[in-house]
Amino acid sequence: MTTPVPALVLGGTGYVAGELLRLIAGHPELELAAAISDSQPGERIARSFGHLAAVYPEATFASISRASMLLTESKRAALFSAAPHGAAAALIDRLLTNAASAKCDLRVVDISADFRYSSADAYQKVYGHAHGAPARLREFTCAVPEHLPKLETPHVAHPGCFATAALLACVPLLALGIAEPHIFISAVTGSTGSGRKPTDGTHHPLRHSDLYSYSALNHRHTPEITACAKAASGVEAEFAFVPHSGPFARGIHATVQAATRKHMTTEAVLAMLRDFYLDHRFVRVLDQPPRVKDIVASNYAHISAVANGRTVAVMSVLDNLNKGAAGGAVQWMNRMLGFDESTGLTAPAAGWT
Repeated sequence: MTTPVPALVLGGTGYVAGELLRLIAGHPELELAAAISDSQPGERIARSFGHLAAVYPEATFASISRASMLLTESKRAALFSAAPHGAAAALIDRLLTNAASAKCDLRVVDISADFRYSSADAYQKVYGHAHGAPARLREFTCAVPEHLPKLETPHVAHPGCFATAALLACVPLLALGIAEPHIFISAVTGSTGSGRKPTDGTHHPLRHSDLYSYSALNHRHTPEITACAKAASGVEAEFAFVPHSGPFARGIHATVQAATRKHMTTEAVLAMLRDFYLDHRFVRVLDQPPRVKDIVASNYAHISAVANGRTVAVMSVLDNLNKGAAGGAVQWMNRMLGFDESTGLTAPAAGWT
């Protein structure tokens, strides 16, 4: 028997933090050391996440100061950051500094946008404010787990949920020379992707039975998709991205279209996609169009494709809170800690959600 690695979750009561807590509860190699919330220290986790009451009946949120003290008690630890962009970087920097002083090997997966860009200028251009820890940027790599065989930095920035869905579909098209480097993406996300605080875009009476686009051709994930696609495929492509808000809670459905470099059939494209993802158990290539209900609450992504000669369309579905955030983060952490990448993540979708 090995001693579980202490896991810290930064992000308090948000949806992604709740999903991280759920996955850690079922992970055989991780043990929750602290769920960090400076706004609610001492409050029971179950009060914010009623569905986790059975696994965390008495556990409470910890302050960042308390979490820093816990790092002095461990030789290694895992930090999952689901704090908002703009706040995450400084908090992560503080915890990494404290861990180094305590000689604790702290590995970090950040799910915010704070470490997804290679420079502070690139980050500021997208988000409109200075980066909170620019010296730390070189310590992070941003990539989908399936697209980076070897990690050369100590920490990871997980791509956004829209970006993950789009990249799983478009990277093979570019890397295998299937498509021209002008990619069109239309994607629909569930309301949990907008966070826990109700807004006009997420409040149930307004979102129920509705479908609408937003930030068309100007979404802040587009530069991230562009950079990650180039790093994974070696091809610099142009992306036209139109996101939509859907009338469901969890999941993303993305459709990626492009002109092909030569005449392609559906069968040929599917065969190439299957070969590309052959050794990646969390990406399944289907003959038929994928459905959101088949992946909700799981770490699996389903993709399929059609081609009619000179045009190819790849459909991609994943759970925005799991594969697109918390589950992908656990995948990365498993690799960084030397565990099998699938540890704690193989539960199937819930179905009938």
